Amino acid sequence: MFEKFQKHLETNFPQIKDQNILLALSGGLDSCVLLDLIFKLGLRPALAHCNFQLRGIASDQDVKWVKTLAQEKGLEFHVQNFDTQVYALNKKVSIQMAARDLRYQWFETLSKQNDYNFIFVAHHADDVLETFMINVMRGTGLKGLLGIPERRGKILRPLLPFSREEIKQYAFENKIQYREDESNAKTDYLRNALRHEVIPKWKKRDSNFDEQFRETLKYLGQAQLVLDDVLEDFKNKNFIPFQQGFKISIHELEVLSSLSYYLHALFAPYGFVNLEDLEQLMHSQSGKQLFSDTHRLIKDRECFLLTLIEESPSESYSIDSELSAIEIPIRLTFMQEINFKRGDSKSLMFDKAKLKFPLTLRKWKQSDYFYPSGLKGSKKLSKYFKDEKYSLLEKEAQWLLCSGEKIVWVIGKRADQRFLADADTKDKWLIRYHD
Repeated sequence: MFEKFQKHLETNFPQIKDQNILLALSGGLDSCVLLDLIFKLGLRPALAHCNFQLRGIASDQDVKWVKTLAQEKGLEFHVQNFDTQVYALNKKVSIQMAARDLRYQWFETLSKQNDYNFIFVAHHADDVLETFMINVMRGTGLKGLLGIPERRGKILRPLLPFSREEIKQYAFENKIQYREDESNAKTDYLRNALRHEVIPKWKKRDSNFDEQFRETLKYLGQAQLVLDDVLEDFKNKNFIPFQQGFKISIHELEVLSSLSYYLHALFAPYGFVNLEDLEQLMHSQSGKQLFSDTHRLIKDRECFLLTLIEESPSESYSIDSELSAIEIPIRLTFMQEINFKRGDSKSLMFDKAKLKFPLTLRKWKQSDYFYPSGLKGSKKLSKYFKDEKYSLLEKEAQWLLCSGEKIVWVIGKRADQRFLADADTKDKWLIRYHD
């Protein structure tokens, strides 16, 4: 097994030489074999042990045993205690999922703090098979069937080509000591039931089972690469950059032959995983929204607008008559001006005497109306937005300069003619918007 392992690393992970490596060491069979293998290759990893505090005194004994092993080999050692049950309760996840989350979060923290280039974990071929079967039972997609990747970012899994039996045999031949976790023998967990009751029967019926399973995964992986290319092509053509996010044509989604697959593949990375919600949003009225932890998805006429959730700025800002400029939330400059020729929508001359100070800079509300320059009479701001084909995001981003409750300027767009300077204005005030 050692020669096969050495060749596997040289072929697939040649970049690990002379790199800082962190190895996740539970003290069990798999991680102790992995440590022995890479130690024989001359690598000297730091060791990280997670104490999930789920097995009472046995968990504490694991810590002592692993720490002693690290000292014997002269390796840097990290240990972290986790209140796994409390985390699982707070996050409403299973104990297994809680342990997984806590583990990888800590590994990432250690990696950043200590400049580790790679993190080795000891998953093997049977772990992949078990994950495959669990995901089949849960009704997962193709990526779920592919199971555990050999590499994801800094995480490397160099034992994936090896079965549990190969690892056991190596441990026996090389007299490798390790800790036994009694809970692994219990079949009340689904993974353990598959490991001890289901998979052995499959393997007994077909001596080529492992090889055939690896071939199946290879073909599934190739199919996933094709799908990834198709999805990437669709995104490049139809996720149009818009403000701080993307605009997506709903029509381009509706004509897809496998809409459900596309919706999940395109929007799940942004936290939108409920297909029914996504399909309902496609057919809802303009302005309806979905929220994930990080993003919001808005139905805006015939499009989706996908944007990050950002903290809303202060509702309003005061502007004193003596100010020459403001920088937050937008940049405006103010100056007394006599000789000013007509500018554009971003540089306008106002009659300062008609303004009530302090002025207010705020966002719009439903009751707003103004007297647009160049037009007769008043107009509701909502109607102005509609006529100008504002998207929902553009309406939310639009700042208004107000005198009391009256709109002075839809900034950068249209002024209220009641406040513009004319030939009789004595106190002219030039305001420039710098976008």
